[in-house]
Amino acid sequence: MLRHLQFPNPNLRHQWFRQKSSGGRRPKKKIYHRVPELDRVMHLRKKPSSILHLNSILQSQHKTNHSILLRNLEKHVGFVQKWDFMSLIERYPTIFRVGGVPPSVSLTAKAEKVAAEEGRARMMMEPLLVNKLRKLLMLCVDCRVPVETVELVGSELGLPCDFKEGFIPKYSQFFTVKNFKGRDWLELQDWDSSLAVTARETRLAQEGVLNMKPDGIRRKVKISRDGNYLGPYAFKMDFPAGFRPNVGYLEQLERWQKLEFPSPYLNARRFDAADPKSRKRAIAVIHELLSLTMEKRLTSAQLDAFHAECFLPSKLLLCLIKHHGIFYLTNKEGQLCARIMVAFPNHSISCLKFI
Repeated sequence: MLRHLQFPNPNLRHQWFRQKSSGGRRPKKKIYHRVPELDRVMHLRKKPSSILHLNSILQSQHKTNHSILLRNLEKHVGFVQKWDFMSLIERYPTIFRVGGVPPSVSLTAKAEKVAAEEGRARMMMEPLLVNKLRKLLMLCVDCRVPVETVELVGSELGLPCDFKEGFIPKYSQFFTVKNFKGRDWLELQDWDSSLAVTARETRLAQEGVLNMKPDGIRRKVKISRDGNYLGPYAFKMDFPAGFRPNVGYLEQLERWQKLEFPSPYLNARRFDAADPKSRKRAIAVIHELLSLTMEKRLTSAQLDAFHAECFLPSKLLLCLIKHHGIFYLTNKEGQLCARIMVAFPNHSISCLKFI
């Protein structure tokens, strides 16, 4: 179409320029393919997550024998969500009981027994939790992270609510808390090279891919329709059922799967953020962060909390959407804890097991 453009130069004022037209066709709408089973799992965990949240609040009340006054519930969950938790207490009398003057809420005897078993399970898991927390700090550029960030993801890692007062002092040979510019930071005491192995590398080693000879890799350079490639730098791919990649996409994905990249446990300051290898390394860092969690998922807010410490991409959500064969985004958890979840797509739906 023609359009009249004016310029400061009067000699060019009345010239006409032709602009390209799109022919009236709209650009093709990009669709993010959903996985209904995963969305449904996130929707169904709304009530259990609320029950566990209230249970963690009660377990933290040591001075009041694991009970809390109903009028004080607002201090922990806010005015709006207080009413949701009040209806939750009323709906599950086999878990929560209300009594006393003024009224307070606590766990029933049966629920207390389950909570005690959970405490014993946490004690047995402590060596695993110590290694997870050490690996988390090793992923950060200075091997340290703000304490409030650890508190934000503590439940996802399986850490106890009072980890700062009980868990950290118990393992002072590995961790220390220091104040820096008015903030408490959790720092790693010593680097352990044996822990600097990612979950992706462990899986490939179990499958024998890391020990494969170079000739064996070159004989299988063809990439399958599901995007999986046999190689030491490849990621496990699992596209949604409705996604049908074309040949060009698969060729581009094959080049990306074969691209070498540094270990996520190397200091990110050593690499140029614009380098394709560094960008692939950032994907590996996110992959490793998720692998350290119990259910292999984090909210976008929890993941973004490591943005500065792990040098994550500036456009984090767009990066995750681009690599939707590795990660899956959903906002189906429910209104009580509405948030965008990031999870691996290749879980079994029943237990969300990490592959």
